[in-house]
Amino acid sequence: MIPILRSLSKSTPFAFSKLTLMDSSSSSSGSKKLVALAQQLRLYKATPTMRDLDEQILEESFGKVVSQVGFAESATPIGQQDPQSIRAHKTHKKAAVLICLFEGDNGDLRVILTKRSSNLSTHSGEVALPGGKAEEGDKDDGDTATREAKEEIGLDPSLVNVVTSLEPFLSKHLLRVVPVIGILNEKKAFKPAPNPDEVEAVFDAPLEMFIKGENRRTEESEWMGHKYLIHHFDYEMENKKYLIWGLTAGILIRAASVVYKQPPAFLEQNPIFKVSRDTDKDIKMP
Repeated sequence: MIPILRSLSKSTPFAFSKLTLMDSSSSSSGSKKLVALAQQLRLYKATPTMRDLDEQILEESFGKVVSQVGFAESATPIGQQDPQSIRAHKTHKKAAVLICLFEGDNGDLRVILTKRSSNLSTHSGEVALPGGKAEEGDKDDGDTATREAKEEIGLDPSLVNVVTSLEPFLSKHLLRVVPVIGILNEKKAFKPAPNPDEVEAVFDAPLEMFIKGENRRTEESEWMGHKYLIHHFDYEMENKKYLIWGLTAGILIRAASVVYKQPPAFLEQNPIFKVSRDTDKDIKMP
């Protein structure tokens, strides 16, 4: 997936109890757990982003530290990009990805992931969440995410209970990506049918791993003079090894933090981003 700029505001986390998630005494309790999870996540409201702020607030924020950002790899700082290029993206594309959660056989909460086709021209062979760019007929971000999931892996939107969206992420190419959380109550009803042009494999991983320090490594990089860490998660399933990093890792760290109502057990160390007067005239950051 593409490198990311974290959303420009923090939100109050609301989460599902870890103890409740791990109680798997019966199949009926499992159903109740997912219902409870859906009810609680519906109460989560992403904090309004800079796109929602008025011009006075934007004016007051010039030159101030307004956010923390996280990138998967080096990228040209927005303040150093060609203004004409930035203006060209001002009405640019939006995208949404689906964080589809279900209860595993052991009662753990798991998320569906894909491995991109090795034949793709960009980010080939990388792990990603199902999703893609918005199309004209999409009613909202949930529509975009579930439509793309159906196209990529054959996941019927009627099986997914969309419960909330997280704060948007921004790619270095200024693509606004909204993570949409959905609940898959009937896992057995989902028969993966990956589109071979886009997806090489469909698998799942425990959500909790993204706030744990196990099987994780980091590398240091720099953004606008501030050092930050790039997180890589190594995961193995059915004798196949996967590397989860970049946009996917960043979104899942955030999702796990919200669901489990706790920060990661490791230092995220996001870089600091400052809004410059000239830059903000050209683009409104989400």
